[in-house]
Amino acid sequence: MRRVCCKDDWPIRSNAVPNNTLLKYTTDDENERLMIKEHDHLLPIANVGRIMKQILPSNAKISKEAKETMQECVSEFISFVTGEASDKCHREKRKTVNGDDICWALGSLGFDDYGEALKRYLVRYREAEAERAANNQKDQRTDDQRSSSSNGGGGGFSSRGATFGFDVMDKRRN
Repeated sequence: MRRVCCKDDWPIRSNAVPNNTLLKYTTDDENERLMIKEHDHLLPIANVGRIMKQILPSNAKISKEAKETMQECVSEFISFVTGEASDKCHREKRKTVNGDDICWALGSLGFDDYGEALKRYLVRYREAEAERAANNQKDQRTDDQRSSSSNGGGGGFSSRGATFGFDVMDKRRN
């Protein structure tokens, strides 16, 4: 059996084909590969269901169809925002999309409230990361000082958090 698909490999109904869309016909095997490819772009359904359960009363149940619908909507939304941020990076000749680009994309697409909330979160996240890095450096210096003072007059060195010590033995006889 053959199905009609549009040029972007998304299954469509034959009566919904725009006049300017290039069509191709696919076999069942090809269509199955297309569906697998489509699922690669979706968030894991277990994660989507877990997030949905958090907002609902504990006795509420969520149908599989509702989870799948939400999975498709959320995945499409993320792709939409990420695509806008990616376009901005491309125009600026950059290869990496960062959090600021996502915030900008949310604002430019009319999701200002989300963009502002994400900006606040991003600032707190960066502050926490800087504090964590500073604590790691402080801990590393403390470890280095301990290892050099605890070697008993011998020697030692530290390499990426691992401390190696050695003692000098005097083999001269008195």
